[in-house]
Amino acid sequence: MELLTQIPLFADISPEAAEIHSKRCTWRTYDENELIIDYEDDSRDVRFIISGKVRIILRIATGKEVILTEMQDGEFFGEIAAIDEEGRSANVTALSRSKICAVPQSVFLELVATEPSVNRYVMRTLAERCRLLNSRLAEHCFLQTKHRLYTELLRQSRPRPGHDGQRSISPPPTQKDLAARIGTRREVVSREIASLKRARIVDKTTGALVLCDLGKLNALISAGWAEAN
Repeated sequence: MELLTQIPLFADISPEAAEIHSKRCTWRTYDENELIIDYEDDSRDVRFIISGKVRIILRIATGKEVILTEMQDGEFFGEIAAIDEEGRSANVTALSRSKICAVPQSVFLELVATEPSVNRYVMRTLAERCRLLNSRLAEHCFLQTKHRLYTELLRQSRPRPGHDGQRSISPPPTQKDLAARIGTRREVVSREIASLKRARIVDKTTGALVLCDLGKLNALISAGWAEAN
């Protein structure tokens, strides 16, 4: 039997609680590009990613979409509907073959109420997500499109192994995805990426988009915030 203790959020609950509550959960594997949760779905369970990667998308009435974030092993989504009992606020799709554990609303809320470690973990996670959303809201309110792009590239990047002072995004994001993250058109992203390449701030290599000059990139972002003041 699959046990909840393999999920980081529930790692510290007692073996007895894990066995009891695990029996009430369901475990399912989703194929790449398969819909996991749709916008305004009336389900209330919380989904935990055992393996794989998913994308969270907000879709507005006109049909436009904004990529909110991507999640992978150990992370969870769907907690908002479980807490406030409203419809799902976003669409979740598997980016790769993903194994998901669905924890019923009643189990999730009981563990949050009775297990201090679970409570702290959930509160900390919600606080982190709130800070990130606040940052992105500020960027959309005050920064020009190009500066939002620079910030998003930096946010997605990780230190590039073997290259001090450089960061990279692997696999490289598509221009369409970048546009969906910052609320603009693909053509705008294409133009700005080309400009960064000419300035030798970014470069495309096999399997990655490399941020070659972090000093210049951070200076451009700082200039954007200065213009907003």
